[in-house]
Amino acid sequence: MKALVIILTVVRVGEFLYLLHIRKQLAGWLEFLKNLPQAPMRNSFVKGNRLLAELNFELNTILAKSRGQFVKLQQAENASHQLLTDLSHDVRTPLASLIGYLESLDSQCAKNQEEYIHVAYRKALDLKELTDMLFEWFKLASDEQRYMMETYDINELTREVIIDHVPLLEKKQISVSADIPEDEWFVSLDKMAYARIIGNLFSNAIKHGKCSLIEIVVKRQEEDVSVFVSNNGFAIPEKELPFLFERLYKCDSSRSESGNGLGLAIVRELVTAMSGDITVKSIPGGKTTFCILLPLIVRKK
Repeated sequence: MKALVIILTVVRVGEFLYLLHIRKQLAGWLEFLKNLPQAPMRNSFVKGNRLLAELNFELNTILAKSRGQFVKLQQAENASHQLLTDLSHDVRTPLASLIGYLESLDSQCAKNQEEYIHVAYRKALDLKELTDMLFEWFKLASDEQRYMMETYDINELTREVIIDHVPLLEKKQISVSADIPEDEWFVSLDKMAYARIIGNLFSNAIKHGKCSLIEIVVKRQEEDVSVFVSNNGFAIPEKELPFLFERLYKCDSSRSESGNGLGLAIVRELVTAMSGDITVKSIPGGKTTFCILLPLIVRKK
């Protein structure tokens, strides 16, 4: 009988100590959570007890995810603030110039009215391009962009897009070289988005590369199709290549007179939306090449 009493006493003491340990750990967690705002990067720790250790691990996992989301929100907020700051400058500059020329024309003091009208027209076009690009970026960033995914022959579609840009390229005195097979290679994409991708790459080559030649090559791998868009303009420094598709990123100012850092960011968003990938290589004294990789649809014969 005494032995049974001793055993029960030991068990109860053990339970008491266990509950005491749990209570102490719960109190520690409560204190940890209260102090979390002052030390958001700290983790919680626990000694012994497998169950408490597992609970502690899950708590730290949740905190790690929350920190990651918080960092992303902060980055997005900072990027949005930077975007508005840069765009306000980008808008004010051509707008002030445009108003200046129009005021001169309105006062009838301008000696070269035709030249002033031409400059004012170009400034208005710059504002329109900036507004269009900004509108498109916000649609992509807010997931409001809707894609009409259909099956197209990438070779024929690429030829059509090039033809649409021939007048602009001729006006800029830029030659075009195309190596596009006559075969039919089918991919699933949004026609307007693909045209925008190529158009932005052309625009990037004209404005920032100051090129005289643009080359387009389409090649096929086993499960993918690659569209290479190259230009012989100014090379992009190697250190800048990893950041080229980030929004608001602007390369060395020596490569261009203007830019808002959205054109190539839009390109990457559109390519990604069509389950593709885009990379870039730039060789000093050679050429800069963007490679668009899209999944191939293999049709059974």
